[in-house]
Amino acid sequence: MAEHTTNWPPPRKRLTPQEQARVTARYKTMYADGTSVRRLAELSGRSYGFVHRSLSDAGVIFRSRVGKSR
Repeated sequence: MAEHTTNWPPPRKRLTPQEQARVTARYKTMYADGTSVRRLAELSGRSYGFVHRSLSDAGVIFRSRVGKSR
């Protein structure tokens, strides 16, 4: 799994609709390649909720959770 750590829009910057579309497409590709939502948030400097909502709004079917429940 390749880590794409560069060329993300600056954190805490409101995204234009075009930027949001590009970021969401990148999230979808990386998520499909196996990157976790949490890792996508770390790499892009966005919150877990932002990434999750972006993927959800794009119609992504989420993988089941793994590991122990809290």
